Amino acid sequence: MKISDPAKALALASVLLLGGACSTSAQQTKAPAPTDIVATVGSVSVTLEQVDQKALDEPAASFGSLKLSQAIYEARRAAAEELVGSILIDQEAKRRSVDSTALYEQEVTSKAKAVTEAEIAAWYQANPQRVQGAPLDQVRAPIQSMLTQQRLLAARDAYIETLKAKTPVRVAIQPPRVMVTAGNSPVKGSAAAPIELIEFADFECPYCLQASPTVKQVLDTYGDRIRFVYRNFPLQNHPHARPAAEAAQCANEQGQFWPFHDRLFAEPGKLSDAELKQTAAALGLNAPQFNKCVDDRKFQAVVETDTQAGASAGVTGTPAFFINGRLLSGAQPFDAFKRIIDEELELRKK
Repeated sequence: MKISDPAKALALASVLLLGGACSTSAQQTKAPAPTDIVATVGSVSVTLEQVDQKALDEPAASFGSLKLSQAIYEARRAAAEELVGSILIDQEAKRRSVDSTALYEQEVTSKAKAVTEAEIAAWYQANPQRVQGAPLDQVRAPIQSMLTQQRLLAARDAYIETLKAKTPVRVAIQPPRVMVTAGNSPVKGSAAAPIELIEFADFECPYCLQASPTVKQVLDTYGDRIRFVYRNFPLQNHPHARPAAEAAQCANEQGQFWPFHDRLFAEPGKLSDAELKQTAAALGLNAPQFNKCVDDRKFQAVVETDTQAGASAGVTGTPAFFINGRLLSGAQPFDAFKRIIDEELELRKK
């Protein structure tokens, strides 16, 4: 069943919105063949050839600055999810003896509430950087269209989940993995943990600040199954990011990286040299030692090594996460982490 091009776009958006060190034991993927079965819906199989008929038609611009291997994976994953959703809706339509398009209208389109003028105005006010100074009248229509698609996406995803509860579904497209080492970076958790989560972040980045509670939720949820590594990736357009990263390494020298890290995110914007030193003193660090470390830029090379490692791994912005080597970019919701982590834990059982 092909519902419509908007449905295809929504399926693609679903994967991209959810989705940025691989331990040396990370599984390596073999080259897939067109006849490989990459998804099953009950007794119905979907081959890589079927997926690629959709995936390889996607414009490269849909995937921004992703590396080709990651873009191909995202396109295939989105295409597979679209095919799975279409099969589930077709099967449900047959069970109900109704037309698939009518079923989609009834269960998805009709349940996506209309976007109000107040919601358009609220989004406009909250996203000035996205509209680049354009007046509301000029961008009202595209904002309305975007919000409408988001609601259709949410309604479609919700309905597909109810259908998955009735029929076993498995998607088995292997993701690309990047070998990123922890180096001597600050770590929480055991080296024996089945999941290694490496974050490349910037203390001045608002999206890193936004992601911080989500990372805490992930660590609290999965406990000793996760080893969390923090690496520095100060952006050039954030003048205080590199000094803050170096100062955090000075705190690490005294065994106080995580309290210092947490305080910088709890009190965003306090990143001048004087404020960094005040934070260290408030945390009870040895102030003369810390201040000299900051003034001497003792850990400049460490921060630069982290930055180069991130760039080599394909990091172009912050935050960027590697979950057993699988890239997850941006301030993603908890469910995006959960999907990948749960898949990795399942792989460990096989």
